[in-house]
Amino acid sequence: MKGFGVHTSMWTMEWTREAAEKTVLAAVHYKMDFIEIALLNIPIVDADHTKSLLEKNNLRAICSLGLPEESWASHNPEGAISHLKAAIDKTAEMGCEALSGVVYGGIGERTGFPPTEKELDNVAHALSVSSKYAKSRGILFGIEPVNRYETHLINTASQGVSMIEKVGSEN
Repeated sequence: MKGFGVHTSMWTMEWTREAAEKTVLAAVHYKMDFIEIALLNIPIVDADHTKSLLEKNNLRAICSLGLPEESWASHNPEGAISHLKAAIDKTAEMGCEALSGVVYGGIGERTGFPPTEKELDNVAHALSVSSKYAKSRGILFGIEPVNRYETHLINTASQGVSMIEKVGSEN
C-alpha cells in the first residue's frame, strides 16, 4: 500500500466504536493516507461503523493481527484457518484492502530452535487456504516477518519470500 500510514496501536489496542472514532479522527488530523487496524478481538469490531467512518473521512485501511496461541498455524493449522477466515471476513466487511501481520503465528511463539519442516508445512497449508479465501473476498493477504524474540518462524525478508513462494498465491 502506497502512502504514509500508522498502526492504530498509537491510540488503541481495542477496536471499539469509541476507539475507532478517536483513532480515525487522529489519523485524519495527522494527514495519514491509511491506517493499520489491529484485529486483536474480532467479535467486538463493529464493521459497519468502521466502514462508515473510513468512507466519511476518505481514509484507507488494512488490518493486521497475530494469532492467539490456540490458533498458531505451526501446530494447529485448522485453528489458524478458522481464525484467519473470521479476520478476513471482518476485514472485507469494514471495506479494508488487506489483512497482514503475523498471520502465520503469534508473538511469543518461540522454541529456541529454527523452525522444523513440519512447522513450516503447517504454516504453508494454513496460509495457502487462507490466501485463497482472502482472494475470494477481494482481500490482499500478507505476512510480516518479525524478529527472533517475537517468533522463531519467519524472521527475515528471505524467509518471508520463501514462504510466499511455498504458498504460491498471487494475492
